Amino acid sequence: MTKVAVVFHSGYGHTLRMAQAVAEGAAAQLVAIDAEGNLPAGGWETLAAADAIVMGSPTYMGTVSWQFKKFADASSKPWFSQGWKDKVFAGFTNSATMNGDKLSTLHYLFTLAMQHSGIWVGTGMMPSNAKAAQRNDLNYVGSFSGAMAQSPSDSGPDEMLPGDLETARRFGERVARVAARLQD
Repeated sequence: MTKVAVVFHSGYGHTLRMAQAVAEGAAAQLVAIDAEGNLPAGGWETLAAADAIVMGSPTYMGTVSWQFKKFADASSKPWFSQGWKDKVFAGFTNSATMNGDKLSTLHYLFTLAMQHSGIWVGTGMMPSNAKAAQRNDLNYVGSFSGAMAQSPSDSGPDEMLPGDLETARRFGERVARVAARLQD
């Protein structure tokens, strides 16, 4: 069976909701980075045992949160031994504005995955960009690189749009499918 882990930081709960949707789609284990930038007990072991690692962070000031960055810097230990080489990687993010420089965050996650000699998986979804498109459609934010969601700055996590969460769930399904195909 393919093992997928979703490692993420969530500042206000929106990225947690995305992580849960990705994990639902991938039948993955959640590994939450805490407010101090640390993994829970057993978190590093979960990532080491995973066939696929999906990374998530809110987009703050055009990149990942400092808590996620602390995790990324600490991942230099598996990097040095190439412990995550050939794992499948993917990423997701959320911010308050429609663009919000979310692509910069996904590029950061992609670069981290490439430094670990990983294999990146994008959304595999066409964007909802026709005149008839509605804000709640799949991949309305229009990302190919990873899942993106937009949550207004004055909205709570419970107000996230079902379309963004369904995009994240289907993204998780795709990551798990790709990882299963690449298993020996």
